[in-house]
Amino acid sequence: MTAKTAPLHELARIFRSKNAGPFMVTVDVFFREEADYQAVKQSGALTRELVAERYRIPLEEVTAIHYWDAVLAVKVAFRRKVGCGARGDTDCYGAQQHAPLLDVPVPVG
Repeated sequence: MTAKTAPLHELARIFRSKNAGPFMVTVDVFFREEADYQAVKQSGALTRELVAERYRIPLEEVTAIHYWDAVLAVKVAFRRKVGCGARGDTDCYGAQQHAPLLDVPVPVG
């Protein structure tokens, strides 16, 4: 029997990224339902290895994956490839950096 999955963005209420200082980006995922949040948390779908692969960065550049039960949210943090506003920076605000995680498959049901 094959487990049913849903892409992470379908479970999320808010899915965003932003700078956390000039050298870090955070991706925040907030959920509507506790069941969706728990499905993501308990599945282990979000790992440092997955984030490193999706962003094509070394594993040590992924600094955190934090689950916040009180607000049904998960925060992923990683170092930027170049500093905010530096030559080669393509997203000064870090606001478009959530896209690689949108389709992460999460076991549901």
